[in-house]
Amino acid sequence: MAFRACVLTVSTKGSRGERVDESGEKVAELLGRLPAEVVGRAVVSDEVHDIQEQLRGWLRRVDPDLIVLTGGTGLGPRDVTPQAVEPLLSYSVPGMAEAMRAAGLKKTPHAMLSRSLAGVSGRTIILAVPGSPRGAADSLEALLEALPHGLRTLRGEVADSPAAHRPS
Repeated sequence: MAFRACVLTVSTKGSRGERVDESGEKVAELLGRLPAEVVGRAVVSDEVHDIQEQLRGWLRRVDPDLIVLTGGTGLGPRDVTPQAVEPLLSYSVPGMAEAMRAAGLKKTPHAMLSRSLAGVSGRTIILAVPGSPRGAADSLEALLEALPHGLRTLRGEVADSPAAHRPS
C-alpha cells in the first residue's frame, strides 16, 4: 500500500509564477520510490503564515503520512521554513535531519549551512529539505531506506524496532 504524501515548495518567486518548481517535481518523483502517492502539491511564498496555513490545511483535510517541504531552509532573511514548521511539530526527529545534512556534506561543505529538519505532527512525518533540486534529492535519498519503517510505525503497523534488530 502506498503512503499518502504532500509536497510543499516554499518560494516567493515560484508562488508568483516567476520560477519553475524543479525541486517540488524532483521530490514528487523520488517519493514514488517509497512508494508514495502524492495527494497534495502546492507552492507558497516565503512567509510563515502562508507555510503554516497550507500545512494545517493538509493535516486537517488530507491527513497525509508524509509532508515534504522544499525551500526556505538556508540562512537568508527570507528562509523561514524551520520557523514555520517547528511550532506545528509534536516532536522532532533529529537523526533524520542529521542524515540529510551528512548526505549533503559528502557533496558540498555548504550542506552544513542547511537548517533542514524532520519531525512528527500527529501521525504525519514532516520533512523540510533544501530548495535546490540537487539538495532536495540528496536529502530525501538519504532517508528513503528508513522512511517506510518510520511511516509504518506511526501508523501502528510495526513494532518499534525493525526485524533485523530484534533478538532471535
